[in-house]
Amino acid sequence: MGLWSSASASAFITSSHPLPNIKFRKHVLLPPLSPSCTSIYSRSSAKHRFIVTNCTTSSKNTDMDLESSSSSSSSSSFDCVGTGTDVECLVSPESEKENDDKEEEEMELWEWAVLISPFFFWGTAMVAMKEVLPKAGTFFVAAFRLVPAGLLLVSFAASQRRKLPSGFTAWLSILLFALVDASCFQGFLAQGLQRTSAGLGSVIIDSQPLSVAVLAALLFEESIGLVGAAGLVLGVVGLLLLELPALSFDESNFSLWGSGEWWMFLAAQSMAVGTVMVRWVSKYSDPVMATGWHMVIGGLPLAAISILNHDPIFTGSLKEFTSSDVLALLYTSIFGSAISYGVYFYSATKGSLTKLSSLTFLTPMFASIFGFLYLGETFSPLQLFGAIVTVVAIYMVNYQETVE
Repeated sequence: MGLWSSASASAFITSSHPLPNIKFRKHVLLPPLSPSCTSIYSRSSAKHRFIVTNCTTSSKNTDMDLESSSSSSSSSSFDCVGTGTDVECLVSPESEKENDDKEEEEMELWEWAVLISPFFFWGTAMVAMKEVLPKAGTFFVAAFRLVPAGLLLVSFAASQRRKLPSGFTAWLSILLFALVDASCFQGFLAQGLQRTSAGLGSVIIDSQPLSVAVLAALLFEESIGLVGAAGLVLGVVGLLLLELPALSFDESNFSLWGSGEWWMFLAAQSMAVGTVMVRWVSKYSDPVMATGWHMVIGGLPLAAISILNHDPIFTGSLKEFTSSDVLALLYTSIFGSAISYGVYFYSATKGSLTKLSSLTFLTPMFASIFGFLYLGETFSPLQLFGAIVTVVAIYMVNYQETVE
């Protein structure tokens, strides 16, 4: 007992809890170690590295250096437990905790980058599509964005050994998902683009988080609070300032079904319903596999309409295609659809639908930035103000969840 008492006087003895403010001392008075002394590096469930030293003592006192990656001036916490002549010490350097905090910050930044990536790809895909649409036709581009991208997603999911949908309910949910989120959304979008400006159409489509917030509140009891609701409204205002062009209306010739704004509104509602449906679909099928199949199934009717509509690509304009046009189509299909939709709907099954959908406000911002860089489109002072308003709106939508 005398030997163990001298050891405990220099270190400290506890069965489970280290003292929180103790300073690390490089030399701790412990009995001399036998050749069986070993040090084991390990990690706890909190991802902190620890060094466990397990030793067998002899009959004399001496000093033992506790291993640590920190300097002698660093603070540290450690436990020493003795049983007979065996001593075991566990050291947790503060420097290791700091490294783990940095790793957690990097992981959080990576998660945000993944969350934002679909909106980046959608925005840049708009720029890539701009010069291809007149040469290929709207319905063909819509179908090309879906079918090849869907096949690519299905192939990727199969390579990861994800299960194919099985059963009547699984395929029925995918079919309905495809009709709403793929066929209707892309079809309404194509009709709207023929009748309205891209700026106003983008504003209407990117207002769909309002519908998602209402549907998520009704179906999943999600709530964003007053600040979040105000942020959604402010986001729509920001988009109006960012991209709304000068419009003129001829009331005498106005027709609802001839209005591009009406078709864009229907497209926005289709996307909102599709965003909510993905949770239901993922109950019966793998989300990545379901996303791929819904794109393939939803793109087939659009391809048929493109042929029946005699889109330019089927009437000889294929000869006018350049390598840049081909690359633009591939980019819109692979990045603008396969990767972006896969990440988007996978994230929708893991987090808040309202938070995810609110980030669609970033799509027109990316489109405007890269439109300026690659197409020479410029910002007006009003557009710059709109961009600032949009960023503030995104913060407001996520404010409640950040506080929690």
